[in-house]
Amino acid sequence: MQLHISPSMRSITISSSNEFIDLMKIKVAARHISYRTLFHTILILAFLLPFVFILTAVVTLEGVNKCSSIDCLGRRIGPRLLGRVDDSERLARDFYKILNEVSTQEIPDGLKLPNSYSQLVSDMKNNHYDAKTFALVLRAMMEKFERDMRELKFAELMNKHFAASSIPKGIHCLSLRLTDEYSSNAHARRQLPSPEFLPVLSDNTYHHFILATDNILAASVVVSSAVQSSSKPEKIVFHIITDKKTYAGMHSWFALNSVAPAIVEVKGVHQFDWLTRENVPVLEAVESHNGVRNYYHGNHVAGANLTETTPRTFASKLQSRSPKYISLLNHLRIYIPELFPNLDKVVFLDDDIVVQGDLSPLWDIDLGGKVNGAVETCRGEDEWVMSKRLRNYFNFSHPLIAKHLDPEECAWAYGMNVFDLQAWRKTNIRETYHSWLRENLKSNLTMWKLGTLPPALIAFKGHVHIIDSSWHMLGLGYQNMTNIGNVKQAAVIHYNGQSKPWLEIGFEHLRPFWTKYVNYSNDFIKNCHILE
Repeated sequence: MQLHISPSMRSITISSSNEFIDLMKIKVAARHISYRTLFHTILILAFLLPFVFILTAVVTLEGVNKCSSIDCLGRRIGPRLLGRVDDSERLARDFYKILNEVSTQEIPDGLKLPNSYSQLVSDMKNNHYDAKTFALVLRAMMEKFERDMRELKFAELMNKHFAASSIPKGIHCLSLRLTDEYSSNAHARRQLPSPEFLPVLSDNTYHHFILATDNILAASVVVSSAVQSSSKPEKIVFHIITDKKTYAGMHSWFALNSVAPAIVEVKGVHQFDWLTRENVPVLEAVESHNGVRNYYHGNHVAGANLTETTPRTFASKLQSRSPKYISLLNHLRIYIPELFPNLDKVVFLDDDIVVQGDLSPLWDIDLGGKVNGAVETCRGEDEWVMSKRLRNYFNFSHPLIAKHLDPEECAWAYGMNVFDLQAWRKTNIRETYHSWLRENLKSNLTMWKLGTLPPALIAFKGHVHIIDSSWHMLGLGYQNMTNIGNVKQAAVIHYNGQSKPWLEIGFEHLRPFWTKYVNYSNDFIKNCHILE
């Protein structure tokens, strides 16, 4: 390519190197050219010259390749620019077609599958697989890996269920050592509370908490966290109810580890005269019913179609089969008005909660004549915990359930509840609870599966006053995606679910909110190797 300037400075010609083609000719007027015009001209040439060079090269090569200039340009600038398809795209399309064909074919019996990707590549080289054979082997490998992963997931869920249902060695040790202490140490047997505080147990100017559990370590955390978080610890009275086998150990712990100025009472179910077979016949039936025992203690995999069940559904079914749901301690809350006839208002707490805020204002909440102050569980962002409606708990294909309940009605939380016992005693809540338990037993547990909440959802229907959700945050034992910021702000956090903080399957980042209230300097804690 050459640049020619005429002697008169009136024209500029740009031509190809063989001088047969004039590519560009610029004529200049006879008048004097200003510097501004010259500058603009040079600037334009600076942009045009590279494109002129490319075009010149294309034209020069055109005679060599015997193809049109556009075709040659397309080949060299790129196939994508002018819509041409290269070989890699054609091969990909062919392979997609083969994959679609193979997806509908039966996998031959006895097809030997490689155990890894590297072995697959090696087999391809050694056996000279064609594309169709490779696709078939790849599909068979993927399906096998999916089956293996699914089986491993179900095995993991079963192991987690057994871990959640068992008693950790350290907690069992703690109960045994404290029970032995009760028999040998007079201080461990001292009266709780001291005789001068006995009138306080029925004094309605105090804040009465009720806790039913056979887990001494968990009970210690509930009480310690509530007392330490209270602005009025001297007004707190804890009524702890446990079973006969744990009573001595539970009594020893609170006799030897004072939470003064708060007051603690420990009672065993055997010490309540009201808890007779005549008053709780349904619970006896639940515990002795053969179908119930098989359901909660039998083979959880037998009869379950794992090929059509999702891991999440299977996990939910395992959760509902926890043996705790048929224990008297779990059902005991429905008898609170009869067990504490002199109390007017109480707060019931589960043993898997931690109190992080002052709960004194709960006694000032006006329940509007309702019995149960509870948090709704259908309006939160957490789909695992705060999206629960009645359809999540009941079988609406059962005619009795469909007749009496609305599947879209909000559920509410059990585990931190304000109970107005005066209003409760004017209702038939306990009788309703019993009658629906009987109906479920008659229907062979086809109306609902999960323990105490479903019958309570029916029995308390129309008697629930919704309190602010900041009082009670649930789900810390369900999944590890819990928002830490929300955990810190909640007055009560609830480790409902399998992953309890005292178990090794507990979520590590949520455990510190619970362990901060464990007294690791205590000799019994240290000797039982309950480690932080």
